[in-house]
Amino acid sequence: MAGLINFENEEEVKGYLENLGVEFSFQCYKEKDPDGCYRLADYLEGVKKNFEAAAKVLKENCENSEHSESCYKLGAYYITGKGGLPADLKTALNCFLKSCEKGGKKSIEACHNVGLLAHDGQGNDDGKPNASVARDYYSKACDGGFAPSCFNLSAMYLQGASGVSKDMSRALEYSLKACDLQHVWACANASRMYKLGDGVEKNDTKAEALKNRAMRLHKEQQEGSRSLTFGE
Repeated sequence: MAGLINFENEEEVKGYLENLGVEFSFQCYKEKDPDGCYRLADYLEGVKKNFEAAAKVLKENCENSEHSESCYKLGAYYITGKGGLPADLKTALNCFLKSCEKGGKKSIEACHNVGLLAHDGQGNDDGKPNASVARDYYSKACDGGFAPSCFNLSAMYLQGASGVSKDMSRALEYSLKACDLQHVWACANASRMYKLGDGVEKNDTKAEALKNRAMRLHKEQQEGSRSLTFGE
């Protein structure tokens, strides 16, 4: 059939990929389309393995167009020093912050990463952990349904930190929310709190149900991981 690519034909595939590169370059540089620039960066990274060129496109697209997904990926580049960029956690945090505030497909994960870097302190200007900032961005990501942020919030309230008071009821609240979002350890922590009556009225029935849920989720994740490995 006309127009279909025979992906078993190396020359056809090569031509198809080259045409994609031309198309994305046109979208980015001629049409000034931020989404096109992001597609170009993905193409340079995934097809051409030219991480330096990809980094340049991402940097321009984040700084000039504030393209959320570009800022997110640029932040990841700065974390490891990919594409010839310096490893710079402060700049990475600023990239994730732009993505978080802008919204978009990766914004929730970007908010979580802001929380991580603020919590750790290495992304902060003074190099010191800032639990209250971390809490605020974890909360934003948790509200968006990102389980690791809900779990980190539960841990913060469980232990307490500078600027975040220990609060067992909130620790349980976020553990249960993360558990509902399929986070194994959140289910286990909530089970333990009910089992011991730690900050909540002791309830063996709820403790057992949450423990069983944690075990079931763990088993499902292990099976999923084995299936993926086998498939590869």
